[in-house]
Amino acid sequence: MTHRLPRTLRLDPSDTVIFAHPAAPGEWAVPGGFAFWDEDPAALTGQRRQEFRAGFLGLGSFGFATLVEVAEASAEERAAAVAALAAHIRARYGAPDEAAARAAAEEEVGFAESLCDHPPGTVLAMARSVEAGAVRERFRTLRRRQGPDRDYPGLPVFGLVEVEGEGDEAPERPDLTQMGKE
Repeated sequence: MTHRLPRTLRLDPSDTVIFAHPAAPGEWAVPGGFAFWDEDPAALTGQRRQEFRAGFLGLGSFGFATLVEVAEASAEERAAAVAALAAHIRARYGAPDEAAARAAAEEEVGFAESLCDHPPGTVLAMARSVEAGAVRERFRTLRRRQGPDRDYPGLPVFGLVEVEGEGDEAPERPDLTQMGKE
């Protein structure tokens, strides 16, 4: 049986600048919001703030990636992803026992899997914010545009296909050069 899971994707070197610990391309990934449970999102700055706002958690390096793509995973690969995440939750976040860590990992991987009801190769991006005291995650689905783009012929430009719950928010435009200095 095959599953669809998010896998980290790096289209350019920006993740190596905006994240303190970037994920390697090709790692299985989860949204990873639990990585910020013990932190006040309003107090986050610099790279940690960017990890909170837009980072998927890679399950190999436990670093962050801005983009993931939907990919086919075997039952064994899914089980290995759950096991790796369970071990990380136990070691890093102090789960009381293996069963609790595994249950948390299974829930997180299951949620990640639920985001992948798109064809393999579909690119996903996330925006995480705090609204009315609650953390909210929004996911965008991107697909490659078909045919050459007028402004950038020959480049693999992505187009936004679907946005859920975007509202009237203005997009954030971080200064990557300044973040690299922080």
